Amino acid sequence: MFNKLRNRFLIVNLVIISFMMLLSFASIYTITYQNVRRDIDMELHKVSDFSRKSDGNFGEQRQGGGHPPQESTGSTNPQQERSISFSLQTDEEWNITVTNSRFNMDSDFYELAINKASSNHSDNGQFNLDGNRWAYLTQKNEAGYFITFLDVTAQQKIVTNLVYTFLVVGLVMLIVIYFTSRFFANRSIAPVKEAFNKQKQFIADASHELKTPLAVINTNADVLLSNSEDTIHNQSKWLHRIKSETDRMKTLTNDLLYLTEMDDSRARMIFTNFNVSEAVESVVLTMEAVIFEKSISLSYEIEPDLTVRGNSEQIKQVVMILLDNSIKYTSPKGSIAVALRKRHNDILLSVTNSGEGIPPEHLERIFDRFYRVDQSRSRKHGGYGLGLAIAKSIVEQHKGKIYAKSVLNEATTFYVQLSMN
Repeated sequence: MFNKLRNRFLIVNLVIISFMMLLSFASIYTITYQNVRRDIDMELHKVSDFSRKSDGNFGEQRQGGGHPPQESTGSTNPQQERSISFSLQTDEEWNITVTNSRFNMDSDFYELAINKASSNHSDNGQFNLDGNRWAYLTQKNEAGYFITFLDVTAQQKIVTNLVYTFLVVGLVMLIVIYFTSRFFANRSIAPVKEAFNKQKQFIADASHELKTPLAVINTNADVLLSNSEDTIHNQSKWLHRIKSETDRMKTLTNDLLYLTEMDDSRARMIFTNFNVSEAVESVVLTMEAVIFEKSISLSYEIEPDLTVRGNSEQIKQVVMILLDNSIKYTSPKGSIAVALRKRHNDILLSVTNSGEGIPPEHLERIFDRFYRVDQSRSRKHGGYGLGLAIAKSIVEQHKGKIYAKSVLNEATTFYVQLSMN
């Protein structure tokens, strides 16, 4: 699916860019071609005007089909020196009578040039002759026709080379654009692909987590139905199991709804300045009895009167999640340490617990939904692996950072970094 999406993106991108390149190149070519044609016409008229003015310097007239035309040196013109040109005077039957050329050309060449000009039935145009490109201008006079020829091979090469340059540059650009577009298409699709895969995994994990309590509820309901004549008191254990699994499902659905609504709740969340030192201390004191009951030692160091801008209840929930997580994974006789202190322009909360630690390859994923380092212990400790995901979402809403560091078989520390006012 994502490969098809990427290929469609590439095709659309290449089509649009190819069209824009074609339009740009066509515009440049048209403008250049028109400028070249205009320059050729201007030069052709200048040569023609000069040749007509120097009519008295023409060589001998050629009588119908007699001797070959004589060359005349005539006066020169700076305009003529920049290109090869010559002029021919013909009679009404297109027979050459006078030539005006500074170059030694064969009489057959003049005949071929006249034939080209007369066969086009146009007063001006271009033709190829002896490997060169010639432009001509025909003017009617009393003696017949006065035709001026100008070598425009160089100008034609400019236009031809422009076309070849466009083709080469266009091909190279399309190749570069293809690989560049492919690179950026892959990068653009990667977040979408990742989000899609996470969504699929989320649905699969949620379905799996719901499947177990539903199976327990269904089994216990079947037991109740098979002993319908027995009293409720005698079957209370089946009812307690149903109630227990129902509570687990309620917790799961509430957590899922909370995660789903986090983005929407941010817009309507009211942030105020509050004393985060008091908020953290209140949660620690609340959990103190539970910690000691588990035979875990607790120490905390909270710098007083630290304030942040945010939602007090949500920050308390983050502290509660981190402490609850520490209690679950700390062995009896272990220890938990909580610290809150100012660091530069931030406030840093750390919750450390002794224990087995977290392998390095799992540290980046422990904040993913439903992720557990040890799946076999999930039922033992309870929960669904959503606590740290909720904590991360809350911290990110407060534009903070949450991360963990761990040393195997020693300790794990969770850090929450929040900006001060």
